[in-house]
Amino acid sequence: MADVDTTLRLAMTTVEGAIGAALVDYGSGMALGTVDGPGGLDLTVAAAGNTDVVRAKMRTMEMLGLNDGIEDILITLSSQYHMIRPLTGRSGKGLFIYLALDKRRANLAMARHQLARIEADLEV
Repeated sequence: MADVDTTLRLAMTTVEGAIGAALVDYGSGMALGTVDGPGGLDLTVAAAGNTDVVRAKMRTMEMLGLNDGIEDILITLSSQYHMIRPLTGRSGKGLFIYLALDKRRANLAMARHQLARIEADLEV
């Protein structure tokens, strides 16, 4: 089991193309941990903004009557991928991992697979 800092550092070092990572409480929009990379992203702003994305998707799923869980949410920009992965473990309820990737260097399928493995080892 890994703590928050270890988990975010692992995401930054093992996921090719990673440029920023955060663990976010989507109840408050606050980042519980961040690791900056070469992307120069303001991860505090990213945490708050992506909280709105998660809340909107959860509201929509509820209105549609979908009793399903979100594996991940992907936002594709012209030069970056932004991945949002809500935590599924009991201790991680209400949290998500945010990972920004450089699109030119990242392998999206591999990034999703690695982030799922990293999330499974996180102990909050």
